Amino acid sequence: MIIDLSGKTAVVTGSTGGIGLAIATGLARAGARTVIVGRQQERVDAALAQLREASGRQDVAGVVCDPGTVEGCEALIAQEPDADILVNNLGIYGAREFFDIDDALWQEFFDVNVMSGVRLARHYAQGMRDRGWGRIQFISSESALNIPTEMVHYGVSKAALQGLSRGLAKVMAGTGVTVNTILPGPTRTEGAVKMMADLAAERGVSPSEMEAIFLQENRPSTLLRRFASPEEVANLCVYAASPQASATTGAALRVEGGIVESIA
Repeated sequence: MIIDLSGKTAVVTGSTGGIGLAIATGLARAGARTVIVGRQQERVDAALAQLREASGRQDVAGVVCDPGTVEGCEALIAQEPDADILVNNLGIYGAREFFDIDDALWQEFFDVNVMSGVRLARHYAQGMRDRGWGRIQFISSESALNIPTEMVHYGVSKAALQGLSRGLAKVMAGTGVTVNTILPGPTRTEGAVKMMADLAAERGVSPSEMEAIFLQENRPSTLLRRFASPEEVANLCVYAASPQASATTGAALRVEGGIVESIA
């Protein structure tokens, strides 16, 4: 299968590293003019340099803003008013005892993980509809289905994305615009690598051993039995953004290594 996204513009939020940068790289390699979005100029510049080297494309662009705020979304839209592909990857996570999650933290997770996607999809979906083609993705998580007790607020925010995506897919029915969620599982991003290293130091084991321990203790149903790479997640995202995925919409596409105990 040859995926050709020539002539398309893709906006990927939270794309200065990890899964977001892997998605941006995959889309650029497939021919899309890809826009990196991050909050710090130096990280955006570094990601653009990586993207140019990895894809061989010079038409990549970067926007420095915080889409977790109204002002940040407005800034992104002002610089990139149109997109054919929108990947809402921006998200935050972190363990916290349920009884210690105050209203402010609940609101922060909802603003960043949910409302950023709401605001951007509300704008970009209209242009996609008018042009008769578009792809919108929300990067959710297996935690949306298996709400983790150590970060209920994160799981709830990702579950909200499931409802948002399905609802928007119904709104866009018959327009040529598809809307889907992507559900990664444990993925070897920079943040995850650091977390495993810190836990490994506490337990006196190697980081690779810690990954296995973490999965056994926290995700025992995994069939993959290892962390995925960001590129493995990105592969599914690139396919979902392709013309070949024209009949896939309103779906929760899982790339979580079989953690979810469901065949549906």
